[in-house]
Amino acid sequence: MIKFSVIIALAPSRNADVLESLHRVDYDKKRVEIIVKRGLNPSENRNNGCGEASGEILAFIDDDAFVDKDLFKNAEKFFLQHPEIDLVGGPQLTPATDGFFAKTSGYVLESWFGTHAMSCRYKQCKENLDADETFITSANCFIRRKSFLKTSGFNPALYPGEDPEFFTRIKKEGLRLAYSPKLVVYHKRRSSLRGFCRQFYKYGKTRCLKEKLNQQKPGLLFLMPMLFVLYVVVGGIMGAFYSWALLPLLLYFLVDFIVSLWMGLHHGVHRIPLLFLLFFLLHVGYGLGMIGYFLGER
Repeated sequence: MIKFSVIIALAPSRNADVLESLHRVDYDKKRVEIIVKRGLNPSENRNNGCGEASGEILAFIDDDAFVDKDLFKNAEKFFLQHPEIDLVGGPQLTPATDGFFAKTSGYVLESWFGTHAMSCRYKQCKENLDADETFITSANCFIRRKSFLKTSGFNPALYPGEDPEFFTRIKKEGLRLAYSPKLVVYHKRRSSLRGFCRQFYKYGKTRCLKEKLNQQKPGLLFLMPMLFVLYVVVGGIMGAFYSWALLPLLLYFLVDFIVSLWMGLHHGVHRIPLLFLLFFLLHVGYGLGMIGYFLGER
């Protein structure tokens, strides 16, 4: 009997690096089927893969992740202990093999100052049996097949942002979502400054479309980067005439420096300048993405 159907959405130009670690898991291989669906649209790939799946539990894992050897054991144990839960996700940690830039960006993602409530996506937090899209990503999540069949699947109109839209929609429909720190995968980070900036620009741009599809307005948490960018522009102009207008920006940079210094003392002082820069670019990039959406860019 197949327990887990692992769905891997794969772009035409990419390799499924995750397969290597999947073949090394400490779990009965006869109870796991791996379905790789190649195509340009990740949502369609996942939906098509689910249509072919026969497992009791569907697992969504990104193609460039490395799974912990106990991933399936822990997922099976979780669902046995919590029969009321339909979907559970876990953190996607930064691999130890990542390079200097990628590993530093991983520290930014797992920090509260960098990603606030979403930081639990990138580090091990406490178990949460009432989780939402701020805790879970499609890089590492499990859903009962019978529960998935009650939904309309992932929305092909979104990328990125298809997974938070899916999680928000199915929770509204009554499905129970959870977060478990024991479900661990290791996910490669962006290896360049350009890739990092593009990632968060896209996240910001699709956030607004995601909220539109979910028929809700972006909360203050997601609007803050856009408001920050607008302030930087307006405050910069006003600062030429009124020095007090620059005080909030100076306060931001002070907090940025203190957080970067503290993290640098734990992860290497040579990372402090890059940490300082990446925090700023993350917030600005996300805010610019939202502004791009409102200006009509799609």
